[in-house]
Amino acid sequence: MARSSRPNSRGRKPARARPTVVAPEDQKEEAIAMEATVTQALPNAMFEVELENGHKLIAYAAGRMRRFFIRITPGDRIRVELSPYDLTRGRIVYRYRD
Repeated sequence: MARSSRPNSRGRKPARARPTVVAPEDQKEEAIAMEATVTQALPNAMFEVELENGHKLIAYAAGRMRRFFIRITPGDRIRVELSPYDLTRGRIVYRYRD
């Protein structure tokens, strides 16, 4: 069995590899947290919610809420995180106990 003339570089970086650039923490946009009320349950763990200021948007249940089977029903008070880039969609991160 003939061997190739290339050296075995499996698992090693090339000699001229550039270090990976890590973005500074202060450049990341922070999510906007607001309180809201669930108005309607939609398919796939999505909900229509109304913010305290009257705006309505679509929000989905965060992965941790799905993981721990936290039930969200219409009328629940919740905390929603909004991206500064798209204010029409949100992530439900907490359900207040009533």
